[in-house]
Amino acid sequence: MSILNKIPEEEMREILLREYKRRFLLYKLVDEKMREKYNMSFEEFEARNIVGEKGYSWEVESDAIEWEHAIEGLRYLEERIKELKPE
Repeated sequence: MSILNKIPEEEMREILLREYKRRFLLYKLVDEKMREKYNMSFEEFEARNIVGEKGYSWEVESDAIEWEHAIEGLRYLEERIKELKPE
């Protein structure tokens, strides 16, 4: 018998919820760090093509990838958290 079969469903829900909230906070920190660094939202960063404006530098491209990943992660986790929260 797998250990997962021994853990009550409510306990698994709480474990997942805590992990999702932890990851959500990490993504939020990335978003806030980038907003402060570029003094704009990710949407504005994309619309203004800041990567191109900054000459496609490694730093800016890396920031764009990290920021986009964080934004998508926030969207995904927000939905998962809503699904797991007790009604």
